[in-house]
Amino acid sequence: MQQELEKINQQLIRSQYKMTHQREATIRILLENEEDHLSAEKVYMLVKEKNENIGLATVYRTLELLCDLHIVEKMNFGDGVSRYDLRSDEHEHMHHHMICQICLEVKEIKDDWLKEIELRVQKEYGFKVSDHRLDFMGVYNNCNGKDCKKEDKLLA
Repeated sequence: MQQELEKINQQLIRSQYKMTHQREATIRILLENEEDHLSAEKVYMLVKEKNENIGLATVYRTLELLCDLHIVEKMNFGDGVSRYDLRSDEHEHMHHHMICQICLEVKEIKDDWLKEIELRVQKEYGFKVSDHRLDFMGVYNNCNGKDCKKEDKLLA
């Protein structure tokens, strides 16, 4: 985690920002919960457990700054809640998601299957794609909706 924090700190410095205690606390929560696609409110609740003096507005501002610097991706999975996901240095593009419309479970697809389409778009339309995002909406075969609490997922 320390290595990831240092990378993000360097990105902040290059953009003439400092790694404040509040920013570090928010980033740590994102790193600790990387697979969870947390809402701003959930990030705030988790940061608040460790740092009582942080305010919700500070967490929102930090998340927006991280989005502006392309450190974090802000996304909405159709449930009206913005969620935040760290961008990975390992991949050229943002990863893709499968979202269950019954239980709202989100799973990531790390592979980039759209490279051929990007090349075609560039060749046929003269448009170089710098990023893309793909979300698959549907229902998992093993989802029965009873074991999942949709309301709990909305707060995640």
